[in-house]
Amino acid sequence: MHTDASLVVEFLNTVNVEEGTDLLEDPGQWREWAAGHALRANPAPEARAARDALRAAIGDPRLPGGSLDVGTRISLTDDGPALVAEDAVGAVFAACARLVVRGDWIRLKICPADTCLWAFYDESRNRSRTWCSMRVCGNREKARGWRARTAAAG
Repeated sequence: MHTDASLVVEFLNTVNVEEGTDLLEDPGQWREWAAGHALRANPAPEARAARDALRAAIGDPRLPGGSLDVGTRISLTDDGPALVAEDAVGAVFAACARLVVRGDWIRLKICPADTCLWAFYDESRNRSRTWCSMRVCGNREKARGWRARTAAAG
């Protein structure tokens, strides 16, 4: 089962900066991704615009910020009001809205490593996680900083 956070992060990571791949460039892969999440795929340009807008909103420095309207509706169910989406992009934005309501939107982050820019959900207690992986990106950045300080001192 996918959580709201995992759905959003997986959608944001349909582009891989490090590998130079973009799942949305292949309509078959995009339809397969959506079907794997029990969703209907939007046209790829629409999905790309939504993904880029969301990535910019959580801090991708390569992308300009902006606004975007996505269709969702509220339905009254036996469990109460629920956001309902007709397609993959709507489902991702509905998940984002639920994250905002729960106060968890700020946990969505983009790794600041220029060669990475991977989206991740910060599960740390104080919401202070910076890197997608301390073992990879964080360690790489700390080593760069150490080398720079050592070179400057020597």
